[in-house]
Amino acid sequence: MPVDVVPDVSVVVGAYNAMPYLTRCVMSVVEQTIGRGSIELIAVDDGSTDGTGAELDRLAQEFPEVIRVVHQANSGGPSAPRNVGLELARGRYVFFLDADDHLGPEALERMVAMADTNGSDVVLGKMVGVGGRGAPRSMFRRNQPRTDVFSSRVYWTLSPLKLFRRELIERLGLRFRTDLRVGEDQPFVAMAYLHAAAISVVADYDCYYWVEREDGNNVTLTTRGTQPRLRFLHLMSELLEREVEAGPRRDLLIRRHLEVDLNGALTHLVRENEPDVREAALAGVRRLLDTWCTDEITERLPAMTRLRFNLAQRGMLDELRTVIDFDRSGRRDKVVVDKGRAFGAYPFFRDPTVGAPDDCYDITDQLPVRHHLDALSMSGSWLEIQGHAYIHRVDTHETGTEVVLRERESRTEYSFPAPTTDTADLTTSEGEGLYDYDQAGFAARIDTATAADGGPLPAGLWDVFLRVRSQDIVKEARLGNRRSPDIDSRPRPHLVRLAEARAEVITPYFTKPYDNLTLDVGQRKHSVRPHCTMNGVTWADNAPATLTLDGRIGVQDVTAEDLVVRAHREGRTVELDAFQTLTIGAGGRVELRVDLPRAVAAGTLQWGDWRLSVALRVPGAEEVPVPGDRALPTLRFRRRGLPAYVRPLAGHDRLTLRLATVDPIAGVRRHLRHVLSQKKT
Repeated sequence: MPVDVVPDVSVVVGAYNAMPYLTRCVMSVVEQTIGRGSIELIAVDDGSTDGTGAELDRLAQEFPEVIRVVHQANSGGPSAPRNVGLELARGRYVFFLDADDHLGPEALERMVAMADTNGSDVVLGKMVGVGGRGAPRSMFRRNQPRTDVFSSRVYWTLSPLKLFRRELIERLGLRFRTDLRVGEDQPFVAMAYLHAAAISVVADYDCYYWVEREDGNNVTLTTRGTQPRLRFLHLMSELLEREVEAGPRRDLLIRRHLEVDLNGALTHLVRENEPDVREAALAGVRRLLDTWCTDEITERLPAMTRLRFNLAQRGMLDELRTVIDFDRSGRRDKVVVDKGRAFGAYPFFRDPTVGAPDDCYDITDQLPVRHHLDALSMSGSWLEIQGHAYIHRVDTHETGTEVVLRERESRTEYSFPAPTTDTADLTTSEGEGLYDYDQAGFAARIDTATAADGGPLPAGLWDVFLRVRSQDIVKEARLGNRRSPDIDSRPRPHLVRLAEARAEVITPYFTKPYDNLTLDVGQRKHSVRPHCTMNGVTWADNAPATLTLDGRIGVQDVTAEDLVVRAHREGRTVELDAFQTLTIGAGGRVELRVDLPRAVAAGTLQWGDWRLSVALRVPGAEEVPVPGDRALPTLRFRRRGLPAYVRPLAGHDRLTLRLATVDPIAGVRRHLRHVLSQKKT
């Protein structure tokens, strides 16, 4: 690449004994859809002894316009090669790629586009584990064009395998720590996160393939010992104290280090064989726990983590080892339910010789409601919902389910019993051989015309929840994101008839991006206008000056009384329902006929120009204009024995009709002029 051409992305690859993975890694960069002219690949051979350096030289000869290779003596870690690459990088963005891993073909194109569109300083591309390696997932559930560390899960991945704006890196003077054996990337990434104008997430494409090597020689998987982990945790503690004001925002970030990093350090702690090393490491763990584990943070930690930390603080390393081995084994004994709380059946539960408090086992808040929407329908004012719901790992004994409608802004709510139905098949398919989910089914039938304490649901967005009770444990969950494929997910407005000849539109729909069920009452988000169209305009064959309007009304449960033709003139509007007939056919097709001579005879329509529209008789419904038709001819009719006519007028955005009497004198004059012209010829 010419020196004066600035690439979009500088991809930095630090490589040490990376064969045979290296070739696939490099080629995944060269073959990116963003194009070779937009990429420079800086590969740093960190003193490899397995042919990595020779392979990099070969690839650089094949793709000299893309690849630049640097050879150096082994530095002992990934930081130095990355820093060398940063010094040489010229791109607008920098992407760090490990030599064991590889990219999806469109990864850089998608991430650069995301950054350019949103002004992002950091972009996370979805990571996929390969060869059994577990990749981060919680931050990749949906695309996030602009977010930060406090309103998303991005802080839960602090690896540098991301796209960074190079201007941010240089402005902050960021480089990787070369004095750390593990966690060297965390200060770099954390600082970039905290100072980024925006962070973006590309979650709808597999960008990064995170490979577990067959020889098990991934650096993060082979670094042993507690002290290296405690050292970077102390550094991160100082960084967060310096960069983030004390309070809930800092607590959120600290919680991540406790749940992930300090938990991992405990696994190494119980493996320390040397008593002096073990005691020093335990003292370091206790100092961190004393510093970080406030009551506010501790109560938000998972129960297993609380139990581990309790045992570590009390120096009970043998018991801690037993708990860690139990956790890593994947074994799960049946949850203990007592007085409306659920407790994990972890080792030493209520063992007086250990004395760990019940709070360390309380998993009530961690148990999700598992639910599925099997059927959804609305007819008239009745909403019907069927499905199943249960509290995970709690038997469906003494169980009950309610459907809760909660208005999004006011938080007003109404609840409705959902009688239990048999679901013995769930016990077989999801009971894990331990739990009874035989009574998890529910069926609710809600009359929206009387749902608000006998009155209709007020206008608003009513989110649908399930409130599930089993053995005095009560949980809530939003309903809808797990549902049968047979359920029509399109917003379908329904006309609901209320008392005193009133009507309202209710539209069940599924929210974006979370896909939960909500009722839109009163067209707050979903107007009926896109569901209503008027198409053809003709004169009826068997009735003089009777207008026929064809269209489609995609609102369920509409009848002849619900639609009206309106005529507008000089600030005045009249309704022509007394002179209209309506036929509703399959698929919502409608045919409206308007007897214009009768409307004139009754005095509803006077002479003049009238614009026509069709309206649904509900509050807030937009009128549907009747399109004009230039081919529609002028027609004559008689009023009180005198000739009159109706003429469509051109040049209007909707059908405009002129109603007028025929001037007999003017007619005679036109006739005479015609006769005279014929004689002259």
